Amino acid sequence: MKVIQTTHELAEACDAIAQHEFVAVDTEFLRETTYWPMLCLIQAAAGDVEILIDPLIEGLSLEPFLDLMANQAILKVFHAPRQDLEIFYRLMGGKLPSPIFDTQTAAMALGLGEQIAYDGLVMALLKRPVDKSHRFTDWSRRPLSENQLTYALADVTHLRDLYPKMAGQLERKGRSDWISEEMRAFVDPAAYDTTPANAWKRLKPKRFAHDYLAAFFTAATWREWFAQERDVPRGRILKDDAIFEIAEQRPRDADAMDRMRALPKGFGRSKGGMQLIEALNEALDNPAEYAPKIEKLPALPSGIGPVVELLKVLLRCEAERLGVASKLLATVSDLEEIAASDSADVAAMKGWRRQAFGEKALRLKRGDIGLVMKGKRVRVFDVADNAIVEEERDPHLDHD
Repeated sequence: MKVIQTTHELAEACDAIAQHEFVAVDTEFLRETTYWPMLCLIQAAAGDVEILIDPLIEGLSLEPFLDLMANQAILKVFHAPRQDLEIFYRLMGGKLPSPIFDTQTAAMALGLGEQIAYDGLVMALLKRPVDKSHRFTDWSRRPLSENQLTYALADVTHLRDLYPKMAGQLERKGRSDWISEEMRAFVDPAAYDTTPANAWKRLKPKRFAHDYLAAFFTAATWREWFAQERDVPRGRILKDDAIFEIAEQRPRDADAMDRMRALPKGFGRSKGGMQLIEALNEALDNPAEYAPKIEKLPALPSGIGPVVELLKVLLRCEAERLGVASKLLATVSDLEEIAASDSADVAAMKGWRRQAFGEKALRLKRGDIGLVMKGKRVRVFDVADNAIVEEERDPHLDHD
């Protein structure tokens, strides 16, 4: 099995891939002990072109492959690509592979579960067992065995064969546009931003007072910066619980910090602890200047609980009728916002989701439709017509 050895070989392989409409892509990486993922292997398959790229080979430039990833004429097929895209975002200087297709999202649109695993998807659609014997391989160790390389390449050869089948089923169901719309979130650079000053956005502050937010922002920013500087996972510097406790306690010296339960013992007198104390004191002296501007969402109206529960039942009914994962249509948070307001600014009230579910949710709120039992099934009842809405259920997914 051939592994690309030189930049010239890679350029030739990428030229061959570029003759195809899509390429299946996967990566193997390590990040258990680092902040930045360590890329160890890239796999790609398009038509009869199947390649393995070893980024650890000295002198090998990935530029031909990165150019391929930026080529708008070629669709890039991944499975659950968030972490793969995070790697390419850094390699491509803040750009992302585009356009893309995620088989996990497509599987939700085809009724194959909320977050189907890759091996389950391959078995469901291709009837092939997936070798999982090297799932916990240390991909940074060299040389890689033939078995390891075979295992890695299979990830993209299966993916290459999955895509046409899934794309065809989506087309027949009229859901290709659904997936195109969903892919926009994957290629939004903001999703991969690692700027330390934006680190607090990963967490949800529990209070909105200026001094709390100033400490919250400062602790989250310092942790991200410190983790990046030392290339260590942020959780090894401070756990999320420690960020919240710092915001609550707002320590100004080492003694106060060392009394905090969520911080490592002796942290307040460490080099990093002293840096953080200095930053906290500066922020707490001017909290209004350091506190991020957050628009506090209004509390949900009292008494909407029963409406939310009705919407949950409607969601399950519609997901079953359409043959999709309910999570793809709406989240519980969406349902709460819809229950509170007809003009809720949530995903379930936009684009294809509004057509598939949102409009019916509003009709339920208005009393235009209701939910009744017919046999052992809950059905939608049209109040004006005084009759059950007899809507044809989507056919079951064709696995042939």
